[in-house]
Amino acid sequence: MSPALVLATANPDKAAEMARLLAGLPLELRTRADFADLPDVEETADTFAGNARLKAEALCRATGLAALADDSGLCVDALDGAPGVRSARWSGPGATYADTNRKLLEALAGVPAEARAARFVCVVALARPQGDGVTFEGVCEGRIAQAPRGDAGFGYDPLFELPESGRTFAELGPEAKAAVSHRARAFARVREWLKAHPLDGSG
Repeated sequence: MSPALVLATANPDKAAEMARLLAGLPLELRTRADFADLPDVEETADTFAGNARLKAEALCRATGLAALADDSGLCVDALDGAPGVRSARWSGPGATYADTNRKLLEALAGVPAEARAARFVCVVALARPQGDGVTFEGVCEGRIAQAPRGDAGFGYDPLFELPESGRTFAELGPEAKAAVSHRARAFARVREWLKAHPLDGSG
């Protein structure tokens, strides 16, 4: 029987992407929906790594299973790194992806293309009942488009443009995005680590 790994996210879009990035590993992937009365984890750290560890460790304690969490966000140079660790909460409770993208465009109104550099950052934390936790980071450089483009993806994907292709994450589609994204790069490191350190302790 494959060891279980809990994906510590309440975002179904993110959980689906995480599952795709871990596909093929000998793991039984579980989500928050598989458990009752799991704690809500407040993201109080001021770094991506800190928030990822908070979530992974809380679900590891609550379930007794290894847990994987990521914290990721968009850092825009012209906004002094905002929205950063507050990316998911930048527009306040109940805001839609469209609301948040509209706020970002308004904040960058009048900023020329050459000054719209940005990067997506993802830090993944793995917490295990029997051992110390470990973190992995992935970064993807890009820029903020003048208007949303594309129907795939979620969050800021319609606005995050890759300079080398001129396409946004939302125009790439999941497979092409998974080859270059910040989350894909972090999870590539996760995969390599898990191959060398199986969760069942055999490695």
